[in-house]
Amino acid sequence: MVGMSGKRGNGEGSIYPYRNGFAAYVWVTKPDGKRGRKYVYGKTRAEVHEKWVKLHAAAKAGPVATSVPTLGQYLQYWMREVITPARKPLTVATYETLVRLYIVPYLGAKRLDRLSVQDVRAWLNTVQRTCQCCAQGKDARRDEGSRRCCAVGRCCRSTPSPRTVRGARAVLRSALGNAMTEEVISRNPAQLIKLSTPRRSTPDPWSVEEARRFLEAAKAARDPLFPAYVLILVLGLRKGEVLGLTWDDVNLDAGELRIRRQLQRVGGRLLHAETKTEGSADVLPLPAVCVDALTARAEAQERARAAAGELWTDSRFVFTTRYGTPVEPRNFNREFARRCERAGVRRIRVHDTRHTCGSLLAALDVHPRIAMQILRHSQIAVTMEVYTHVPAESTRKALRKLGSTLGDLGP
Repeated sequence: MVGMSGKRGNGEGSIYPYRNGFAAYVWVTKPDGKRGRKYVYGKTRAEVHEKWVKLHAAAKAGPVATSVPTLGQYLQYWMREVITPARKPLTVATYETLVRLYIVPYLGAKRLDRLSVQDVRAWLNTVQRTCQCCAQGKDARRDEGSRRCCAVGRCCRSTPSPRTVRGARAVLRSALGNAMTEEVISRNPAQLIKLSTPRRSTPDPWSVEEARRFLEAAKAARDPLFPAYVLILVLGLRKGEVLGLTWDDVNLDAGELRIRRQLQRVGGRLLHAETKTEGSADVLPLPAVCVDALTARAEAQERARAAAGELWTDSRFVFTTRYGTPVEPRNFNREFARRCERAGVRRIRVHDTRHTCGSLLAALDVHPRIAMQILRHSQIAVTMEVYTHVPAESTRKALRKLGSTLGDLGP
């Protein structure tokens, strides 16, 4: 305690009057191994003493930083030490992009403990109205004859989407939350900013008739990716899940398919990683059309292996190039778009084909109990809701023929 004389009490150490309050310091070992003073401040001696005691405990426990980093410096540390070791590669790559393009250029120089709610709000407003073609110099990097925006004085107003802005705010909020946990800052200014929730766009998937036309066109053209299209449409698999399938995941005799991994291009590398969630990993029963398609795929791959000879790469992937290497996700997107055009059906995203899965299962006369497993419904009544809406008998007959006489599906 401090008497009327203002002297320090026993054990209080270096607590002294400072400006309109008090200050104290403790000798600590810094992260670089050197010794230095770490200061704490407060309006009252009691407040500073409490901080001083905590600082002493922290100094005994390990290294202590003696200065507050800028937001940019802290984000580098957070990405390296917190995010990269704990998150999946695609998540790390997404965070890195949002930090590099949308946070650091605007707030990176701000000292972490001086970042305010007003700073965060102003940043969000600025990002939402800033043309990223200008901000990132995209147009300036184009060939002179190809420049069409900022570099020639005609801004294209390529502002970030609401989803991107919300993602950047979420990354900043998470980083500042970690800084609070580490007691670098006392509050999270990004937590206090509210953004309006944009209306989610409702996908407009194919009808059963459109899906039939697409599959029939792929089959008639002997498209080597026809079996992949069957799995995406009939089983509702994601693109990465289909391209990540290996023959170890397929049991044609038992009519089962195990979903364990996915193929993704992340940061210039092709990664064969675990599925997004544990719920995504499952064993699915294979309807007859899927068994037929995968059988044809195995035969086509054996022919490709023989044709490639020594150039063949034994990757064990179900879907490969003519030399056995995995199919690039972007190339799959391009081939899907071309097939849509040639089949004369609406071009939709590969991901949106998942929404046609239930209707196709009903049209293929797949037993409701099997469909329930494929759709991952917890109650058969939910599955039967889908089965009450079936297409015309002619469409159903055409779909049932898809698995027969597949012919040569190429490499």
